Amino acid sequence: MSLAGKRIGFGLTGSHCTYDAVFPEIEKLVSAGAEVIPVVTFTVQNTETRFGKGEDWIERIEKATGTKVVDSIVKAEPLGPKLPLDCMVIAPLTGNSMSKFANAMTDSPVLMAAKATLRNHRPVVLGISTNDALGLNGVNLMKLMAAKDIYFIPFGQDEPQKKPKSMVARMSMLQPTILEAIEGRQIQPVLVERYMDGE
Repeated sequence: MSLAGKRIGFGLTGSHCTYDAVFPEIEKLVSAGAEVIPVVTFTVQNTETRFGKGEDWIERIEKATGTKVVDSIVKAEPLGPKLPLDCMVIAPLTGNSMSKFANAMTDSPVLMAAKATLRNHRPVVLGISTNDALGLNGVNLMKLMAAKDIYFIPFGQDEPQKKPKSMVARMSMLQPTILEAIEGRQIQPVLVERYMDGE
């Protein structure tokens, strides 16, 4: 199957250290002919970190996709009934947003876009990046893994010695994960030795 002509929502949450691994994958989706609609949380919009300013990341994703970001809940809601997506991606997905998504809290444009996509029984693909996936957030991770129409980019521990509860997706597997998800399948294996990737 080809991604040409597919409408792919791409949500960014506040794991700023993961953006450099994510942006090449966005560019690959565009090169494959997908229409990529960027969606950002309020944290992405308003936070400045050692990894860069929110406004600079927004400018970069708009340039990469050729599309203005969806930056409000009001703008994200039509991605369900009026402007449906073929797939919604959230990568990186922080532990904070993961816990909210797992518990049906919709307080950001990204989570609204995901909820709107699930309304249409279309796939939502998650690329986690969280320091507590094997801690308090583990219950939310498992809840989402068991949910219908939700799929995961393969993930694993990124620094098991220094951060034993942390898990991060292997972002380089984003495109094959989307292709499988559109067909209703979870790519396997979903658990990988992420800390050996060298990403």
